[in-house]
Amino acid sequence: MSEHDDQRMAHWTMRVTGVVQGVNYRAEARREARRLGIAGSATNMPDGSVRIEAEGSVAALRRFRDWCATGPPGAQVGQIDVAEGELRGYTPGEFARR
Repeated sequence: MSEHDDQRMAHWTMRVTGVVQGVNYRAEARREARRLGIAGSATNMPDGSVRIEAEGSVAALRRFRDWCATGPPGAQVGQIDVAEGELRGYTPGEFARR
């Protein structure tokens, strides 16, 4: 990918599976997203996964995905599924924990 592609704004939906609930995953994801300039949300799902909606530059989203693959201490990430979608216009700096 070119440098232009890295700076392109994108929306990614990520589904993170494994031991990701009850280990402060959403709170730490929010902190990391804000540090990287990513807006969106993280939601605990009934199946035990965490769903993340994230918008930012492709370069920042890649770094965030890499962080999500490990998560905070106590997390045991099994898999991350990523799907790119239409931008939703999240407010910059806003990352909700739901």
